[in-house]
Amino acid sequence: MKSDIINHYDSLTDDNNDPVFDPQPLTEYMDKWDGKTFLDALTLDDTKSVLEIGVGTGRLALKVAPQCKEFYGIDISPKTIKKAKNNLQKLDNVSLICGDIEDYSFDRGFDVVYSSLTFMHIKNKKAIIDKISHLMTRGGRFVLSIDKSQNQFLEYGGRKIQIYPDTVENIETCVLSSGLRIIEKRETDFAHIFVIAKNP
Repeated sequence: MKSDIINHYDSLTDDNNDPVFDPQPLTEYMDKWDGKTFLDALTLDDTKSVLEIGVGTGRLALKVAPQCKEFYGIDISPKTIKKAKNNLQKLDNVSLICGDIEDYSFDRGFDVVYSSLTFMHIKNKKAIIDKISHLMTRGGRFVLSIDKSQNQFLEYGGRKIQIYPDTVENIETCVLSSGLRIIEKRETDFAHIFVIAKNP
């Protein structure tokens, strides 16, 4: 349930869990999902508008926003977004939204859309990838990191929430049926990374 996800991430924030300030060993651990391999796939420059789905407290946004023209981040957790606004306050090209990507209405498109460690919370992958396809500008890029784990529950701090593990095959099917094309697949220790494009 969405309320379980919100409560989980709000509780992490209450516990002062902020990945932006992780010590180096933990940062290196997180990089196994979305480190240099992932960030390089974004092909950022100062003309690009970017959307991060599941921005969290800004762990990736702090690396991405300085390299693009406009940065937007959306997250379902109010307390997480509040923390992200504080962490990113010195960057004047950042807009943060507390909302659910499944039903939030954007009034614009993006050159680059990316997401890491968020799709496991989304049951209807096809609907979200369809939405992302509509949000992408022509020639735009979508970079997605999915966890290799097939666990159906996320357990932390005494909380247990249902998640929806991803498979390479399912993501491929959803992407192709959305009219997008996979231009590259990369692999890290813990993740499969898809580099997806919209035709110009």
